[in-house]
Amino acid sequence: MLVRALAKRTGVPYSRSEAGGELGAWRNSLPVLFELLCDAGLGHVQVILECRLPYCPRRIDAVLCGVHPETRQPSYLLIELKQWTEPAMVAAGLVSAFPGSKQPHLHPAEQVRRYCRYLLDFTPLLARAPSQVKGAAYLHNAQRSEDWNLDEFHFDDFGQLYTRDQMGDLVADLHALLDDDPATADAAREAAIRLIEAPRMPARTLLKAAVDAMEGRKSFLLLDAQKVAYDQVLNAVERADRALDGSEWQKTVVIVRGGPGSGKSAIAIALMSALAGRWGKVLHATGSRAFTETLRKQVAGDDERIVNLFKYFNDFDHAEVNSLDVLICDEAHRIRDNSNVPARWRETIPPQVSRLIDVAKVPVFLLDEHQAVRPGEAHTVRRIAEVAEAKGCRIEEIALDGQFRCGGSQRYDEWVLRLLGIVEGGPVAWSEFVAGTDDEYVVDSVNSPDALERWLMRQSGNFSGTARIAAGFCWDWRDPVRAGGAYEPVKDVQIGGWHRSWNIRQGQEAEGFPSASYWASDPAGFGQVGCIYTAQGFEYDWSGVIFGEDLVIRNGQWVPQRDKSWDKSVNKADVRTFDRLVRNTYKVLMTRGMSGTCAYSVDEETNEFLRRFCR
Repeated sequence: MLVRALAKRTGVPYSRSEAGGELGAWRNSLPVLFELLCDAGLGHVQVILECRLPYCPRRIDAVLCGVHPETRQPSYLLIELKQWTEPAMVAAGLVSAFPGSKQPHLHPAEQVRRYCRYLLDFTPLLARAPSQVKGAAYLHNAQRSEDWNLDEFHFDDFGQLYTRDQMGDLVADLHALLDDDPATADAAREAAIRLIEAPRMPARTLLKAAVDAMEGRKSFLLLDAQKVAYDQVLNAVERADRALDGSEWQKTVVIVRGGPGSGKSAIAIALMSALAGRWGKVLHATGSRAFTETLRKQVAGDDERIVNLFKYFNDFDHAEVNSLDVLICDEAHRIRDNSNVPARWRETIPPQVSRLIDVAKVPVFLLDEHQAVRPGEAHTVRRIAEVAEAKGCRIEEIALDGQFRCGGSQRYDEWVLRLLGIVEGGPVAWSEFVAGTDDEYVVDSVNSPDALERWLMRQSGNFSGTARIAAGFCWDWRDPVRAGGAYEPVKDVQIGGWHRSWNIRQGQEAEGFPSASYWASDPAGFGQVGCIYTAQGFEYDWSGVIFGEDLVIRNGQWVPQRDKSWDKSVNKADVRTFDRLVRNTYKVLMTRGMSGTCAYSVDEETNEFLRRFCR
């Protein structure tokens, strides 16, 4: 009955170690499901457990594989098993699993419905025959009562709901989907194998939805090196396509490097739109939750299917080789190395960049080498090229020399690098650095956080535009306090009498405060202090930067202070690594502003240094 060996061979569903905390749920739910199938005369049906969705960490509890009694075609039923006993709908589409539960869950029928749609979107074999797939949630411990309200929901073929007192209805519907003749056992097994071995890639229906979603949106006008990078990717795709006729082909890895605001993300979105329009199998990936969530919101809009085109680097650990035409790795400096993998496994587990190269015919890496801000984010152009060369790939590298952030001031980016000692040349006063030029970018410094906030409000009020304050990770970051049924942010960032909260973690949003993912783009974000993880990859018109005590000036030189950092992923690094990362952190924070930047340090000597050069 259970397709375990096949699942393990193809890397898809079953692993006791991966199940971890799920084992208890398995012991309580799976015997119920198996007993139901056997009692229904469906003991010959194949069951895939913990079936992983393509390019996604989510898993379907069970997929029943058999033969449809009428069409004689493969038939699949996705099952979500819930142990809930007293669930209650608390809002449209949201369910409290049990009385007093702190966080609502998605309605189980909606959960399995989305799993069905996702599986169809990334399994072209099923997308061509969507009627072969159905979905249901089985709450085997729950029973309908007078207070039952989970039926106040729109059910369909992808999302049905059954409880313990509906076993008769469930068995009847199983018989309508799966042939109960034991003679179909071999065909059921073939159906399971067919699903497990089906290629995973964006289906044409999903790509059409992407084209429709992007139609009418403001297009990016790519200039100079941006257009060169764009064209080189499309040319590499055409070479890969021509290789389908059997001609010799060498995989091309395209590496695009450029500073903040040089147009890397504009290239990424332009490529997404163009390739989807050509039915190219393309996905976008980053290592930043905030950046990915904001891209999903801005590009996908209300189309939830398009959200699935935007992934994270670790979503491709189990992806098939060359299953995509193009994988666009934005913010590629955030790709992780193998430093967090136990030494005994490093020879068998390839680096993340290697897996990302494998998954696409044309892997594209967009990066800024001075934006690595965490240990393990060690990927430079050279490192990516070394891995690509070792894999026998052709490498095309493009340098973006434009500046479309910071008022179009390429000089400002260079000035920041010199100010922080990241490049040679030494710091120089901004006014002297741009003397005799028409550079209009505004640089300033102040003596207090109150003055910093007033500066931002004044610039935003007088010249319009968005304003944000971001700081080094030098204060604790406590969870909001729950009071009266709502979250209240804790004002962790305290400098004298000035107290503000960090941006709010997702899932703990307080009224009037956006989640961290939207801190940089939501107008309400001005009320909180952003950190490197919510500022990186974004831009706003007026930028205020607070230097904490993790990087200070002593005798004219920058000195890193690990013990002053609250960033647990960084403060355990060796001194040399910490020094590099903390300078990169402030480099990122100092280059978010489109029109101007104002800096302040909590350290008096450092603030005198900033006052000297930020003028």
